[in-house]
Amino acid sequence: MATEVRARTMYSSISAQKLRLVCDTVRGMHVDKALAVLEFTPKKGAGIISKTLNSAIANAVNNNDLDRDSLVIKAIWADGGPMLKRYKAGARGRYKPRVRRTAHLTIVLADSAAQ
Repeated sequence: MATEVRARTMYSSISAQKLRLVCDTVRGMHVDKALAVLEFTPKKGAGIISKTLNSAIANAVNNNDLDRDSLVIKAIWADGGPMLKRYKAGARGRYKPRVRRTAHLTIVLADSAAQ
């Protein structure tokens, strides 16, 4: 029986589309290799994913007694969160709507030795 561990980050101030670009680069990787890749990825989403991944690793090691060396990213996805609707003044008395998007990130780790 493979043990799965989850970690979630909710209401991140980034769009889900931008977060998914970074999610696709680390999906299926070993956790140490994924952290190394995220460290040198020049995107805002890399920092958010790396913090959540460190949290998932801590959950696996401390709560589930799993070995860090055998952890892989089984699943990672980003869903859209609530949108903050704002307005900016435009020319000739008009207004220009702005949408501030948020995202929910979920990471699922699995033990590769048990598979």
